[in-house]
Amino acid sequence: MARVVVGVTGSLASLAALRYATALGRRDEVPVLAVLAWEPPEGEALYARMPDRAWARTWAEDARHRLEDAFVEGLGGVPSDVDLEGRVVRGAPAAVLCATADRPGDLLVLGSAPGSGRRGRLRRRAVLRAVVRRAESPVLTVPGPALLPGEARVLRRNTRTPVSGRRGPTETGVRVDGARADGGAG
Repeated sequence: MARVVVGVTGSLASLAALRYATALGRRDEVPVLAVLAWEPPEGEALYARMPDRAWARTWAEDARHRLEDAFVEGLGGVPSDVDLEGRVVRGAPAAVLCATADRPGDLLVLGSAPGSGRRGRLRRRAVLRAVVRRAESPVLTVPGPALLPGEARVLRRNTRTPVSGRRGPTETGVRVDGARADGGAG
Protein backbone atom coordinates (compact mmCIF):
# COMPACT_ATOMS: atom_id res chain seq x y z
CA MET A 1 0.00 0.00 0.00
CA ALA A 2 1.46 3.35 -1.07
CA ARG A 3 -1.10 5.74 0.43
CA VAL A 4 -4.45 5.70 2.21
CA VAL A 5 -7.10 8.08 0.86
CA VAL A 6 -10.14 8.55 3.09
CA GLY A 7 -13.39 10.33 2.25
CA VAL A 8 -14.58 12.65 5.01
CA THR A 9 -17.98 14.30 5.41
CA GLY A 10 -18.20 14.78 9.15
CA SER A 11 -20.77 12.00 9.55
CA LEU A 12 -20.26 9.38 12.23
CA ALA A 13 -19.46 6.77 9.57
CA SER A 14 -16.84 9.01 7.94
CA LEU A 15 -15.27 9.70 11.35
CA ALA A 16 -15.00 5.93 11.86
CA ALA A 17 -13.38 5.68 8.40
CA LEU A 18 -10.96 8.49 9.29
CA ARG A 19 -9.94 6.70 12.50
CA TYR A 20 -9.47 3.40 10.64
CA ALA A 21 -7.49 5.02 7.80
CA THR A 22 -5.24 6.76 10.33
CA ALA A 23 -4.64 3.46 12.13
CA LEU A 24 -3.73 1.83 8.78
CA GLY A 25 -1.35 4.69 7.97
CA ARG A 26 0.27 4.37 11.38
CA ARG A 27 0.58 0.57 11.16
CA ASP A 28 1.96 0.47 7.59
CA GLU A 29 3.87 3.77 7.84
CA VAL A 30 2.19 5.23 4.75
CA PRO A 31 0.74 8.72 4.26
CA VAL A 32 -2.97 9.33 4.83
CA LEU A 33 -4.87 11.83 2.69
CA ALA A 34 -8.25 12.91 4.10
CA VAL A 35 -10.47 14.38 1.37
CA LEU A 36 -13.65 16.40 1.78
CA ALA A 37 -15.46 17.14 -1.50
CA TRP A 38 -17.97 19.96 -1.72
CA GLU A 39 -20.30 21.46 -4.29
CA PRO A 40 -22.39 24.65 -4.25
CA PRO A 41 -25.64 23.95 -2.37
CA GLU A 42 -27.72 24.58 -5.48
CA GLY A 43 -25.44 22.43 -7.65
CA GLU A 44 -22.81 23.28 -10.24
CA ALA A 45 -25.28 23.72 -13.11
CA LEU A 46 -27.26 26.45 -11.36
CA TYR A 47 -24.12 28.05 -9.94
CA ALA A 48 -22.65 28.28 -13.45
CA ARG A 49 -25.62 30.41 -14.52
CA MET A 50 -25.00 32.97 -11.76
CA PRO A 51 -21.50 32.48 -10.32
CA ASP A 52 -20.58 34.37 -7.16
CA ARG A 53 -16.96 34.01 -6.07
CA ALA A 54 -17.67 35.43 -2.60
CA TRP A 55 -20.22 32.67 -1.91
CA ALA A 56 -17.87 30.06 -3.39
CA ARG A 57 -15.12 31.22 -1.00
CA THR A 58 -17.59 31.03 1.91
CA TRP A 59 -18.62 27.48 0.98
CA ALA A 60 -14.98 26.42 0.54
CA GLU A 61 -14.10 27.91 3.93
CA ASP A 62 -17.05 26.10 5.52
CA ALA A 63 -15.85 22.84 3.96
CA ARG A 64 -12.36 23.46 5.36
CA HIS A 65 -13.84 24.00 8.82
CA ARG A 66 -15.84 20.77 8.50
CA LEU A 67 -12.65 18.86 7.69
CA GLU A 68 -10.82 20.48 10.61
CA ASP A 69 -13.75 19.59 12.88
CA ALA A 70 -13.59 15.99 11.63
CA PHE A 71 -9.91 15.81 12.66
CA VAL A 72 -10.79 17.08 16.12
CA GLU A 73 -13.93 14.96 16.58
CA GLY A 74 -12.54 11.78 15.03
CA LEU A 75 -8.91 11.90 16.12
CA GLY A 76 -8.69 14.50 18.87
CA GLY A 77 -6.62 16.67 16.50
CA VAL A 78 -3.99 15.91 13.90
CA PRO A 79 -1.76 13.10 15.21
CA SER A 80 1.97 13.76 15.12
CA ASP A 81 2.95 10.13 14.50
CA VAL A 82 1.18 9.82 11.12
CA ASP A 83 1.79 11.66 7.86
CA LEU A 84 -1.77 13.03 7.60
CA GLU A 85 -2.84 15.65 5.06
CA GLY A 86 -6.29 17.15 4.70
CA ARG A 87 -7.58 18.34 1.35
CA VAL A 88 -10.80 20.15 0.46
CA VAL A 89 -11.78 19.83 -3.21
CA ARG A 90 -14.70 21.32 -5.09
CA GLY A 91 -16.53 18.65 -7.06
CA ALA A 92 -18.87 15.69 -6.90
CA PRO A 93 -17.73 13.40 -4.05
CA ALA A 94 -17.46 10.19 -6.10
CA ALA A 95 -15.52 11.88 -8.90
CA VAL A 96 -13.21 13.68 -6.46
CA LEU A 97 -12.44 10.52 -4.47
CA CYS A 98 -11.80 8.40 -7.58
CA ALA A 99 -9.58 11.11 -9.09
CA THR A 100 -7.63 11.48 -5.85
CA ALA A 101 -6.99 7.76 -5.29
CA ASP A 102 -5.26 7.46 -8.66
CA ARG A 103 -1.79 6.21 -7.73
CA PRO A 104 -0.78 2.56 -7.94
CA GLY A 105 -1.07 1.08 -4.47
CA ASP A 106 -3.63 3.60 -3.17
CA LEU A 107 -6.34 2.34 -0.85
CA LEU A 108 -9.61 4.27 -0.68
CA VAL A 109 -11.42 4.13 2.69
CA LEU A 110 -15.06 5.20 3.05
CA GLY A 111 -17.57 5.15 5.86
CA SER A 112 -20.76 3.20 5.33
CA ALA A 113 -23.70 4.42 7.40
CA PRO A 114 -26.66 2.17 7.99
CA GLY A 115 -29.36 4.47 6.56
CA SER A 116 -32.69 4.84 8.27
CA GLY A 117 -35.53 3.87 6.00
CA ARG A 118 -35.39 3.01 2.34
CA ARG A 119 -34.82 6.56 1.08
CA GLY A 120 -32.12 7.21 3.68
CA ARG A 121 -30.19 4.09 2.69
CA LEU A 122 -30.40 4.93 -1.01
CA ARG A 123 -29.33 8.55 -0.53
CA ARG A 124 -26.43 7.79 1.82
CA ARG A 125 -25.04 4.95 -0.22
CA ALA A 126 -25.17 6.69 -3.62
CA VAL A 127 -21.60 7.99 -3.29
CA LEU A 128 -20.35 4.64 -2.03
CA ARG A 129 -21.96 2.80 -4.96
CA ALA A 130 -20.54 5.28 -7.48
CA VAL A 131 -17.04 5.02 -5.99
CA VAL A 132 -17.08 1.22 -5.93
CA ARG A 133 -18.24 1.21 -9.56
CA ARG A 134 -15.65 3.74 -10.82
CA ALA A 135 -12.59 3.44 -8.58
CA GLU A 136 -9.43 1.93 -10.00
CA SER A 137 -7.96 1.38 -6.53
CA PRO A 138 -9.27 -1.00 -3.87
CA VAL A 139 -12.12 0.39 -1.75
CA LEU A 140 -12.47 -0.46 1.93
CA THR A 141 -15.74 0.38 3.68
CA VAL A 142 -15.88 1.00 7.42
CA PRO A 143 -19.26 0.67 9.13
CA GLY A 144 -20.50 3.58 11.17
CA PRO A 145 -21.87 3.13 14.67
CA ALA A 146 -25.26 1.53 15.09
CA LEU A 147 -27.67 4.07 16.54
CA LEU A 148 -31.12 3.70 17.99
CA PRO A 149 -34.00 5.07 15.88
CA GLY A 150 -33.95 8.86 16.02
CA GLU A 151 -30.49 9.20 17.59
CA ALA A 152 -28.81 10.29 14.36
CA ARG A 153 -31.43 13.01 13.85
CA VAL A 154 -30.91 14.30 17.40
CA LEU A 155 -27.12 14.33 16.94
CA ARG A 156 -27.39 16.24 13.66
CA ARG A 157 -29.80 18.77 15.12
CA ASN A 158 -27.66 19.36 18.21
CA THR A 159 -24.36 19.78 16.35
CA ARG A 160 -25.37 22.19 13.58
CA THR A 161 -23.34 25.38 13.51
CA PRO A 162 -24.12 28.29 11.19
CA VAL A 163 -21.40 29.22 8.70
CA SER A 164 -20.94 32.64 10.31
CA GLY A 165 -20.60 31.07 13.77
CA ARG A 166 -17.41 29.17 12.98
CA ARG A 167 -14.33 29.69 15.02
CA GLY A 168 -11.05 30.91 13.57
CA PRO A 169 -8.66 28.71 11.57
CA THR A 170 -6.68 26.07 13.39
CA GLU A 171 -3.31 24.55 12.61
CA THR A 172 -4.43 21.31 10.99
CA GLY A 173 -2.62 21.42 7.68
CA VAL A 174 -5.88 21.44 5.73
CA ARG A 175 -5.46 22.73 2.20
CA VAL A 176 -8.35 24.19 0.24
CA ASP A 177 -8.03 23.09 -3.36
CA GLY A 178 -10.05 25.39 -5.63
CA ALA A 179 -9.74 23.15 -8.68
CA ARG A 180 -12.73 21.04 -9.52
CA ALA A 181 -12.44 17.30 -10.09
CA ASP A 182 -13.25 17.81 -13.78
CA GLY A 183 -10.24 20.10 -14.20
CA GLY A 184 -12.20 23.38 -14.28
CA ALA A 185 -11.25 26.40 -12.21
CA GLY A 186 -13.02 27.07 -8.89
